[in-house]
Amino acid sequence: MDLRDSKSRLILIVIALGAALVIAVASCSGGGDGDGGGDGGAASSDTGGGSGGTDDKPDDKEPEGGGESGPEDNTPLAEVTGQGGVRLTITSAERDAGGFFTVSGTLTNDGSERFLEIGWRGDERELTNNGFSMAGSSVVDKVEGKRYLILRDTSGRCLCTQFGSGLNPGDSVEWFAQFPAPPDDATELEFNIGNMPPAPLEISAG
Repeated sequence: MDLRDSKSRLILIVIALGAALVIAVASCSGGGDGDGGGDGGAASSDTGGGSGGTDDKPDDKEPEGGGESGPEDNTPLAEVTGQGGVRLTITSAERDAGGFFTVSGTLTNDGSERFLEIGWRGDERELTNNGFSMAGSSVVDKVEGKRYLILRDTSGRCLCTQFGSGLNPGDSVEWFAQFPAPPDDATELEFNIGNMPPAPLEISAG
């Protein structure tokens, strides 16, 4: 009886150890799956974060690119070159309040000699005291064929730039000249001064 009891107890112990071993193995396997799932979740989170960061960068750059689009347009309205390399550039031609029309730009001496043209003061006796200036300039309405002469004050001085003693080679100066405003529907004009080629002007309707 004692031998049989011993064998029975031994069998029970072996069965118990086998069951414990199975449970332990099962527990280890379950923990491994949990760890693997955790790693997979972390990888997915990192990838998602990386993608989000990549997507955000172009969005951040787009406004900067938009802000830099379109450099300023500095193209002159008209430009002509006369004898001796004198270059007349018109950068603005606008109707002003009060019925005035103001033309402005730059005069550049690209030649090799000093430029001084008294004839630019025009033929009107009233303007002869203006010397070398834009006093002799005019604007022509090409459609109506009407010429608009320079405005002047009560002393006969033109509402324009006077150049004094002339322009040395390489000099560039700004100038303006003011005229009565052409009709609002006049959009094709022509600027004239001295023996310079006519400078065509296209402006918007008033």
